This record gives sequence, structure tokens and C-alpha cells, in this order.
Amino acid sequence: MRLPGQCVIFVRTGNFEITHIRRSLGKQKSGFNQSQLLTTNEKVCGQGSSLDLRVYLARITRLGSALNDLFVTPHLTITAQTITTDMDVPDVQVLKKGEVNLGTSIMAVQFKGGVVIGADSRTTMGSYIANRVTDKLTHVHDRIYCCRSGSAADTQAVASIVHYYLQMYEQQYNERPTVHTAATLFQKLCYENKDNLSAGIIVAGWDKEVGPSVYNIPVGGGLFRSPWAIGGSGSTYVYGYCDATYKEGWGRDETVNFVKNTLALAMSRDGSSGGTIRMCVITESGVERHFIPGNELPRFWEGKEVLDSGSTFAPAPVSMVES
Repeated sequence: MRLPGQCVIFVRTGNFEITHIRRSLGKQKSGFNQSQLLTTNEKVCGQGSSLDLRVYLARITRLGSALNDLFVTPHLTITAQTITTDMDVPDVQVLKKGEVNLGTSIMAVQFKGGVVIGADSRTTMGSYIANRVTDKLTHVHDRIYCCRSGSAADTQAVASIVHYYLQMYEQQYNERPTVHTAATLFQKLCYENKDNLSAGIIVAGWDKEVGPSVYNIPVGGGLFRSPWAIGGSGSTYVYGYCDATYKEGWGRDETVNFVKNTLALAMSRDGSSGGTIRMCVITESGVERHFIPGNELPRFWEGKEVLDSGSTFAPAPVSMVES
């Protein structure tokens, strides 16, 4: 950021002023907690570069926590990071873009007559569970859904925009959009805004041209079609299970059980996933939704044998026991 010999940085929160800095080269600045000498390239607010200041302020604005106005009169290089004032201001070091996070385990699997999509229902803000029954399966058009992971605000906004464009597409061309069209729209929005978004999307559905299809759009804006896709923080715990278990040619029931078991396994290991399981079965005949409450989730090994024995350690294998 370049400033002249004299400049003003003006920051507001709501209706009142947080920081008001006036400076001249070699002179004191006032109104910024305490008067300090300001020199060229002085780190007024910690580490980072002039670009960091802009990105930093933009992030706070995005969270709706701090900046409404920023006026800078341009030629002196200043680096910025942490602004301290006399007032109670949120600790910006822990405020991240997309703080309200879906955490998430999401999944979509294709079978002969349609697709099954599923997700957990936990939304987190750091270690705090903001919502235990979030619906992460979002309808974007007839027989086309998306599974959302990443920033809740980002993914909701992107899904709403795609929903709008698909409605306009149907009105303009007098035909229903394909799953590929929806996935391409998601990919375009995510890629062109990848520096500002935290969004991982799985698009799945059925259309008359291709039938069932699944597209994965990871963070960054790539587009990949595959018979099954998983995403979110819980996916890292179940890739091996999916690789070892998935079989082509499954019917509806096998696919539903596969999705249910995979999500339950991810939720049992990932602290950012949990709550309930929501699933949709999408076929030519329509969409059927399923809800599995937390007390009916599939159960796997949880150390019951160890707990029943009264020991805190699992017994050693027989081959390791001394004779």
C-alpha cells in the first residue's frame, strides 16, 4: 500500500470508530492507542505485506465483524497485521475466512438406475457445534442435488446462484438442464472465485441424456466425473474403506447401505462430522429422502470387549504372551 507524506487510514465498526490514524514522515501519529513514531516500512501491525493488509481487512469485512469503511490516500509503503485499540475488538488472529464451517462428511454414489447422496448434519465454529441438524443436501433443480462442504456461507451462496441460473436455463431453452450443465456452473463459479471461497461441492443427479451421474468439485475449482465421490473433513478416514468395498453394478439397496455405513464410519472418527445422516435417492421417477437419527446410526467396533474386561488396555495377541 502506498501513502504520501501525510495520509489517513479510517476504520469503522458499526456506527463508531475503531482506529483513526494520521501520519507524517518522521512525525508522530495520534488516535491509534498511543502515539508512536512512524517511519518508512515500519511494521505498524505485525507481519505481512501491503497485500496482507488489504486481504486482512477484506476478511474482517466478509465476516461482518469490523470494517465498513477504509479510506487510504496514496505513496509510503506500510505493512500491517494486527491493529490494537483501547476498545474490545475480536481477536482477529483467530478469525478465519469461512469460520462457520460445515466440517462435514459428504458422499454420492451412482448405481444402475440413479444416484444416492448423503451427508452428516454437523456445522461447527471452531470447536463449537453451531448446528447439529444441518441439511447439507441442497436441491438445485429437478433431480439434481449438490452436497456442500467448506464454508457454510460460501456454499449456500454458490448453490443459490446455480439454482437461479438453472431456472433461467430451463425458461430460455425450454428444456431441463443436465447434471453436467449444473456441475459446470458450480465449477466455473468455484474456479473464478477460488481465492475468496472455501467450497467443496459434489453434484449428482439424473437426466434423460446421460442417466445418473456424479461430479466432484474439490476446493480450487476442478471438475471430475466418477462413479462415486466423497468429500469434507471426514472423507480422509474412509477412502480406504470405499476403495475396498465399492463394487460396480450395485443395486439401490446395496448403494444405500454403502453410503450409510461409510458416513457412519467417517462420523465416528472425525470430530467435525456428526449428528444425523441425511440421504437422497435420485432416480428417473423422482427424489426420495431418508433421515437416520443419531441413535439409529450403524455401530462398529468401539472397544466393548476392552471395557467389559475392566482393563484400559487391549490384551496382547497370543503370539506375544510369554509361555
